[in-house]
Amino acid sequence: MIRKPSVTVTLIYAFLIIATLTMLIPYYWMLITSVKPQEEIQTYPPKFYVEHPTLQPYRDLFKLIPMGRYMLNSLFVCSTIVLFKVFACSLAGYAFAKHKFWGREIIFMMFLASLMIPWQVNIIPGFILVKNLGWLNSFKGLIVPTLGWGAFGIFLSRQFIYSIPDDFIDAARIDGCTEFKIYLHVILPLIKPVLATLTIFTFIQQWNNLVWPLVITTTREMRTIPVALAVLSSQTSSNFGMLMAAVVVATAPMLIIFLIFQKYIIKGIVLP
Repeated sequence: MIRKPSVTVTLIYAFLIIATLTMLIPYYWMLITSVKPQEEIQTYPPKFYVEHPTLQPYRDLFKLIPMGRYMLNSLFVCSTIVLFKVFACSLAGYAFAKHKFWGREIIFMMFLASLMIPWQVNIIPGFILVKNLGWLNSFKGLIVPTLGWGAFGIFLSRQFIYSIPDDFIDAARIDGCTEFKIYLHVILPLIKPVLATLTIFTFIQQWNNLVWPLVITTTREMRTIPVALAVLSSQTSSNFGMLMAAVVVATAPMLIIFLIFQKYIIKGIVLP
């Protein structure tokens, strides 16, 4: 017997559908504006459809600025930071969750306390350090200083690994596995949801990072996507088609990453 959904469930689903459509409207508007001719964009009242679609805004965008180079810069920086943080945070989380050592709780609380400190306070000291090291306008300057901002990833990994039964680890030790092999072959396969969640959060955070690349980059060749969008909006503020095309290109990698790892997100956020 098939049970009919209650009125409450129906209302909840209706609300969720309306909320979803509401959140999709800005992206839909951005997408259709990026393929509209300039004359059609300026028509009033605005239309929620495209009469004469064109890819000219995208052609103008890639002619005006080296968008491909900026995309590669951002992808390289974000991928490097994601790989390091996922490895380092999960390894540190394993140590905090399954190993007893002097000062473990104190050190972990210090990591948590660092979450209350705005990262903006590190910009000036970080800039001075990068300048003294000769890393201005380089990938080292873009990547290395941001590797230390991983307290949230350590907390997320530690809480998830803490729920893994010790029997798995003890059995691996009896079989002669080293601690790193236990981490590699036992812990990592069990914490895929956390790794996926951490990958998405870190990638989006670094992809949208504007202030730090803006501070330490001085040439067009080293710019990342957020800096390129900021400069483009100041130079072509009236060309809405080109601006929307740039935003579509900039958001595409984040959507792809989200779609790849979306099934792990809830599992990673909801701690056992």
